[in-house]
Amino acid sequence: MSIAFCLGGDMMNCNVFVVLFIWLSVIQSTLSVVSSLKTEASIKRPNVLFLVIDDLRPALGCYDYPKVISPNIDQLASRSVLFENAHVQQTVCGPSRTSFLTSRRPDTTRLYDFGSYWRTHAGNFTSLPQHFKENGYFTYSIGKVFHPGICSNHNDDYPLSWSKPAYHPSTQAYMMAKVCPDADGKRYMNLLCPVDVSTQPEGSLPDIQSSEHAVDMLKEFQADSSEQPFFLAVGFHKPHLPFKFPKDFLKLYPLEEIDLAPNPFKPIGLPDVAFSPYHRLRIRHDFELLNVSFPYGHVPDTFQKRIRQHYYSSVSYTDSRVGIVLNQLEDSGFANNTIIVLLGDHGWSLGEHAEWCKNENFEVVTRIPLMVHMPGMTDINLTNEKKFPFQDVLKSGSSQRHKIERGPRSTALVEAVDVFPTLAELAGLKVLPTCPLDTLKVDFCTEGASLSKLMMKSAQETYNKEEQFLYNDMSGDNEDWKDAVFSQYPRPSVHPQWSSDLPDLKDIKIMGYTMRTRHHRYTEWVAFNPATFQADFNSVYARELYLRDSDPLEVYNVGNLPMYEDLVMKMRKKLIAGWREALPK
Repeated sequence: MSIAFCLGGDMMNCNVFVVLFIWLSVIQSTLSVVSSLKTEASIKRPNVLFLVIDDLRPALGCYDYPKVISPNIDQLASRSVLFENAHVQQTVCGPSRTSFLTSRRPDTTRLYDFGSYWRTHAGNFTSLPQHFKENGYFTYSIGKVFHPGICSNHNDDYPLSWSKPAYHPSTQAYMMAKVCPDADGKRYMNLLCPVDVSTQPEGSLPDIQSSEHAVDMLKEFQADSSEQPFFLAVGFHKPHLPFKFPKDFLKLYPLEEIDLAPNPFKPIGLPDVAFSPYHRLRIRHDFELLNVSFPYGHVPDTFQKRIRQHYYSSVSYTDSRVGIVLNQLEDSGFANNTIIVLLGDHGWSLGEHAEWCKNENFEVVTRIPLMVHMPGMTDINLTNEKKFPFQDVLKSGSSQRHKIERGPRSTALVEAVDVFPTLAELAGLKVLPTCPLDTLKVDFCTEGASLSKLMMKSAQETYNKEEQFLYNDMSGDNEDWKDAVFSQYPRPSVHPQWSSDLPDLKDIKIMGYTMRTRHHRYTEWVAFNPATFQADFNSVYARELYLRDSDPLEVYNVGNLPMYEDLVMKMRKKLIAGWREALPK
């Protein structure tokens, strides 16, 4: 097969995957094209590196968050399509991961806590790695990919999703242990936990172990003569609390340079049901010493700054481990034929709205970093094929700021459930159809939409004839895309309880459904029956409406003001209509 194509005007020989992707975006009969092309003996299927980071909000240099030093992820972003408006379907680890790894929403997986396995609890839904495994890929999980425990059948959904049992770092067993040194010379179960790694149990940390194991696996793939494509998923634990990281990273963020959150108070008009009392922090020794009253007590300003300082340090630490994996991908010769996805499983509050965790429906926790690298397309250069410049990154312990390159970007509203169909299409696998109304009976379908067309459009509009990546606000990419994205969070009661952040399924009485449109965030807290998994929108406990054009920090809830009654009814109708009505037309 010999095909020439040029985005900028000069002819060039593209690799087959660029041709495949272009055809997918131009030809309407996408499925038939993929089916015919992938039978060609000349096609070598792309590998996939799937990077998921726990509790990572878009606090990264590439997301215009200059306070955080994240050179490795920033370099990946410069060679990827970066989605600026990506949102998860529930802001807690287990439900979120189950959702995007099956491309089903929480009301379909019926997982709102950590207490059930979707295949036996809801339906035998095909997972993302399972789809690749069934199409000849070697699939392997390192670290936290599926949430461990009951919600992945105590085996990370092996052997259905993975070719061999998943790897979990042994040092993760000390997440709740008294291993954090304090000023009195003793060790406690602290929230803030910069450490000398050599003094820790086993002389290591979870993300060090996971990244080292990922390096070893890439070396094994390199030595393997079978040329079987791989789907390698690597899940990083930080910046999930406790903020335990090598203490040298703390030097990157002097405390005197740390600011408080720009909106550190409860929103005006916030209903009690919407507030998270962040109990996961309250059980930590150093936080307990503050004697912060439950649920609305003020966290001292100095400790607020220290929390933010330690979160940023955790992000930089994780970035350094991501860089080690990406460097090995390059060194092993896989970079030119590997699709890379990096995403967070949800965001994190750092004092915004007087919140300190994730169990909410605000933008700061539903929004995640999401970037997708497609070799030869998102980093295409018409005269030179550039490799990832991962070698020229910040070394651990340096306080030097780095130059951030801007690659293709999209401001379209997208969701974590879109990742599965996107990867399937980019790899030339069977495309997932949209799930029918009776979705529980269908194993293979999506409640999202492939981002491939957005990716191609972003790459085309961002690349110019001078072979430079230029910023483009991509306002046009919203016209034919989703006009809303959806998330939800459960509560056991109207008022904050100790269990409000993580209620068991049987205790859920209220479900907060939130919808983000281009100009608004609208949330309804309605009655929910955990036995039937049914929400009653005729029984409304509270409403929230934020006018994001004038109130981007979501400070003023205007949902109960008479002057916005018509807008509330319009938003309510759209929320109840749900994700199907918001899909690209």
